Amino acid sequence: MQPLPPIAVLGRGRLGRWVHTRLRAGGHDAVALGRGDAVPARAAWVYLCVPDRALGAAAAAVPPGRLVLHASGATGLAPLRPHTPAGVLHPLMTFPAAGPPAGEIPAAVDGDPAARDAAERLAVALGWSPFPRPADPILYHAAAVLAGNFASALLVFGAEVLAAAGHDRDTARARLLPLVRASVEAAAAAPFSEALTGPLARGDAATVAAHLGALAALDPSLASLYAAFRAPVEAALARARGEP
Repeated sequence: MQPLPPIAVLGRGRLGRWVHTRLRAGGHDAVALGRGDAVPARAAWVYLCVPDRALGAAAAAVPPGRLVLHASGATGLAPLRPHTPAGVLHPLMTFPAAGPPAGEIPAAVDGDPAARDAAERLAVALGWSPFPRPADPILYHAAAVLAGNFASALLVFGAEVLAAAGHDRDTARARLLPLVRASVEAAAAAPFSEALTGPLARGDAATVAAHLGALAALDPSLASLYAAFRAPVEAALARARGEP
């Protein structure tokens, strides 16, 4: 693989630290920067791994003449201008404190032609699999949040409810994890109407009503969450059955 130009990775959060460590381990000339640090003269590329709200200020601090990428899934190129070429490299993966899981990490690329090429090269150097970012970045990122962030939240909330039912709180998440994994694997491999199990799939209205009542007594916000998921799930099942 052709070596990358010297690159500055701006951002000391989980993603920025991981990217810098991975590049250095691969023998690339990479420097880690915090916000406010000067970009070294040798850095031809700058990868901004900062929160969306900080992109404009971070890009404004980059000296002209550099190729600039950002790691935001939902943001376009406007915060990076007037830098040209400018682009996006967004890993479609969670980066918890322990680092991402082993295996393929898809990564969306976008931007000016030269920046897209650079983003693809950087992705390959990091062990990611680049693909073109979809035309609507907001919906693209919303999909990632629904499938990723909310899945994590549902496990946590489910464990809280299991603990309230009388299960040991320290092991509640671990007890639910095999169910979560099996459900996700089924959803990835089969049509939704075939993968989904439980009272909604069976049309067991009495059980669903009992769930909602118990959750409302425990925490009304959890009952609202259950009800919010119920409507689109039932609509999707109805469409699969050909119902109007």
